[in-house]
Amino acid sequence: MHATTTACALVGLEPVPVTVEVLVAGGLPALHVVGLGDAAVMEAKERVRAALKHGGWGLPPSRVTVNLAPADLRKAGPGYDLAIALAVLAAQRLVPTGRLAAAVVVGELALDGTVRGVPGVLAAALLARSTSAQVLVPAVHADEARLVAGVEVVPVATLTDAVAYVRSGRAPPPPTDRPHAPDPSEPALDLADVRGHAVARRALEVAAVGEHPLLLVGPPGCGKSMLARRAPGVWPPLDDATAWTATLVRSAAGAPVTGMVRRAPFRAPHHGGSEAGLLGGGPALRPGEVTLAHGGVLFLDELPEWSRRALEGLRQPLEEGVVALSRAHGRRTYPARFTLIAAMNPCPCGHDGDGAQPCRCHPSDRRRYQGRLSGPLLDRFDLRLRLPRLGPDDVIGRARGEASADVAARVARARAVALARQGCSNGRLTGAALDRHATLDPATTRLLARAAAAGHVSARGAERLRRVARSLADLEGAPRVTAAHLAEALAYRSEPFAPRGDERA
Repeated sequence: MHATTTACALVGLEPVPVTVEVLVAGGLPALHVVGLGDAAVMEAKERVRAALKHGGWGLPPSRVTVNLAPADLRKAGPGYDLAIALAVLAAQRLVPTGRLAAAVVVGELALDGTVRGVPGVLAAALLARSTSAQVLVPAVHADEARLVAGVEVVPVATLTDAVAYVRSGRAPPPPTDRPHAPDPSEPALDLADVRGHAVARRALEVAAVGEHPLLLVGPPGCGKSMLARRAPGVWPPLDDATAWTATLVRSAAGAPVTGMVRRAPFRAPHHGGSEAGLLGGGPALRPGEVTLAHGGVLFLDELPEWSRRALEGLRQPLEEGVVALSRAHGRRTYPARFTLIAAMNPCPCGHDGDGAQPCRCHPSDRRRYQGRLSGPLLDRFDLRLRLPRLGPDDVIGRARGEASADVAARVARARAVALARQGCSNGRLTGAALDRHATLDPATTRLLARAAAAGHVSARGAERLRRVARSLADLEGAPRVTAAHLAEALAYRSEPFAPRGDERA
């Protein structure tokens, strides 16, 4: 006896149909799963066996073979459990095969038959829509699957619910005591909490307008992290296309999805994280932090403490907006259009250039610490600021700064101007588009030429200066970039490490 149903695998963010074939034939009683699955897939036979027994069905006294096709596609995770269990019942003719053959089924089974949530339900709903099928999903993911219009979503809380639907065609009623899932995103911190640092606040606003990478360098406690963590409060909401991609990424990563992701993501991984955790990878080539930050902000604190390989791997996504993972067992390309905000101390002790305390670092230690950041990576920061230490008089008794809501309104207006003019943010302008939308008059061109001749900017740096100047012009409502805009952009591109006499000697 033979039966099939369809499950869903993720190749990057793309849903791929997986045909679950079950054959019940003569032989010693056993359940075998084949089809290039990982450990979680291979262990499905024990979960399926227990769930079927708990539901009162059990396995037939025969050899049961489960094949996950195509056999050359690697499968990962427990999301095939429910499809396997239903196909096993269909192969025994305990449930009809017609309705099951026209459905996409995803879900993990607990030993008592409860259907648990799995990553990638949104992709499974997309697959069901493309094949004009229903999609059976864990009840906890019902709202997520319903984000896909034009597909019939059947939420099931238990294997018994799924069997009842396959037999009758009637979806089980939603549980009456189901709590509403809370919004997993934290409320944005207010920029008004940052006192002083007017230049840094302005630079953060410019970064939000044009999605410009920002590097903050300063002594410990000067407010670098405090400032960076308030970026979500000034970032504009995601447009429809970016919101959909960010939601798909969140689903594929297994994070809670209760609705379309409209707030720009903010990711702040610890500097002890691995290259795979930052860029993506691992046995299943899962998305990393650069992808989870798509459309929003990736904040890297203690930047030199990250591994050199991880930092150098940021260069591709910063330039191209995607990260391409290539391993022996496969290749994946994930979206990674994020704004990088990084913070670091100027030296290991943190007091190089600090007027309050002298630096205690040996020159070789200071060079080694600063050398962890390559020149090409530093050159990719459009905005580079050295933050001074604020004294008590600079903070205590001073009025609160401008609120995030007021800054966000200006950012939204300027970003809308840029999108209407060129279809992308200023930080993504390149080549002919940059020449067309950030044209320099003769006076501004001479200023840029003098900065280049003095060695302050490279060819890439000159291009980035023009992008920042375009964002400054948009904030001001100016139709063209002027010398004043370029001069301000130059002020935001200071050398992160001041030269010292003991290092030149």
